[in-house]
Amino acid sequence: MNTSKTLSLFHAPLYKALINLYDSNPGSYHVPGHKYGQSLDMLKELDPDAFHIFKTIMALDVTELSVTDDLHSPAAVIAEAQNLAAMTFGAEQTFFLIGGSTAGNLAMILASCNPGDTIIVQRNIHKSVLNGLMLAQAKVVFLSPQTDPVSGLHIIPELSDVAEALTRYPETKAVFLSNPSYYGRSVDLHLYAELVHEHNCLLLVDEAHGAHYGQHPSFPVSALQAGADAVVQSTHKTLSALTMGAMLHVQGSSIDRDAVTSALTMIQSSSPSYPIMASLDIARAMIDVFGPSLFEKGIQSAQAFRQWVKQSSAWLEEPANTLNAQCDPLRVIVKDRTGRYTGYDLQQRLEKEGCWAEMADSSHVVLLFGMSNSKADYDKLIAAFMKIEEEEQPYNDYYFAVQSPDVVNMRKFLSYSACPISEPVLFSNRRMRRDQVEMIAATEAAGRIAAEAVIPYPPGIPILYPGELIRPDVLLFLKELARTGAKCQGVSDPTLQKLAVIRKD
Repeated sequence: MNTSKTLSLFHAPLYKALINLYDSNPGSYHVPGHKYGQSLDMLKELDPDAFHIFKTIMALDVTELSVTDDLHSPAAVIAEAQNLAAMTFGAEQTFFLIGGSTAGNLAMILASCNPGDTIIVQRNIHKSVLNGLMLAQAKVVFLSPQTDPVSGLHIIPELSDVAEALTRYPETKAVFLSNPSYYGRSVDLHLYAELVHEHNCLLLVDEAHGAHYGQHPSFPVSALQAGADAVVQSTHKTLSALTMGAMLHVQGSSIDRDAVTSALTMIQSSSPSYPIMASLDIARAMIDVFGPSLFEKGIQSAQAFRQWVKQSSAWLEEPANTLNAQCDPLRVIVKDRTGRYTGYDLQQRLEKEGCWAEMADSSHVVLLFGMSNSKADYDKLIAAFMKIEEEEQPYNDYYFAVQSPDVVNMRKFLSYSACPISEPVLFSNRRMRRDQVEMIAATEAAGRIAAEAVIPYPPGIPILYPGELIRPDVLLFLKELARTGAKCQGVSDPTLQKLAVIRKD
């Protein structure tokens, strides 16, 4: 590509406004207090690295000025940047998020549900959705995800279950799905959008892990392309934005955009990060300039690593599941085929070799390749796996335990095959009083009502919700989580030996 032509095509108005302000050598008589990084000058001799690195970042860290616009009432460069993003990602309107996809998920729910309204929600959603449901005080009907019988990985609920739930609860305001999964498994949502709209409902989609979808022929179509009303994407996860940089895209006349704006005003800081917003602007501009070629290096690196894994006698890539789900070309899911390492073990060994994986579970480690992973990155990863393979490591009893019939049945937990459509659960934002809750042994919790959430993190998908009946198969799953050393958020007892439940009286 011609460099001069490329530079002429690169248009990031918000970023450019910040650069122009910096180049004007402005005198700061406003917040933030670091004054374009001047406060770090005293560190120049004490810690030169901190001085140079952070002063560069702070040079673009400003507040709402006449030339920098206002995120909560955009009328100039932020408005232009958001409009350009809407065109690039195929939305009618795009909102910049400086609180990650969490802010977008909260806003979608608050804009769609009043207290007591019914919303149909995929059960294995991110914990941020749980918080949104609590804030909205919505009545929630949970749908079980589909579960691959071989890998145990999950995708969105079956279309027939969504149809049944909409028929059973015609008062439903919206259907909330999470697609793709943390493992990069997704489903084309065209039929889901058509079905939901036939019932005069909104389709809301947490597409946090699919910000790159629809931007390359090898990628699945995006939720916007499939017809969803509102979609949240974590632009920082697979594109070039800074952490916490995300976007909320909306389209169609069904979604109340004023309600979305109002919700975002409540949720997002009144002092938004300009470096984060500028990175969103740059991420969009890079797609506009480079198009699909932006992702070629990452796709090729991931594919080369897949080929290496396939030829290996020690490692196994989890194949596309039998549910005809689409796979993200940038994610590779690896497990040990020799019986020596659980997913958690493998993640820890990779870290010792300087390779930090996206996440792990009891069986798998998930590797996310970026847009521009270099050959050096690829070589380092291969070397790490080869070194781990050569180690004298005894067989792991748990590796074989997870193949047992009991644990295979336990995996069905997240599929909720016995109850694919839940009874409505009314969420509340009121905290329970201490005298309403008691801690009991997890082994005695079957049939009780949960008083806390249980959220393995990563990936941040709740296993139990407050107010939900605790089933025996749930306890079996929690026992296995404790056995593997999984870390859970929301729990009073991190060991999972005890659970908080509502007192019977």
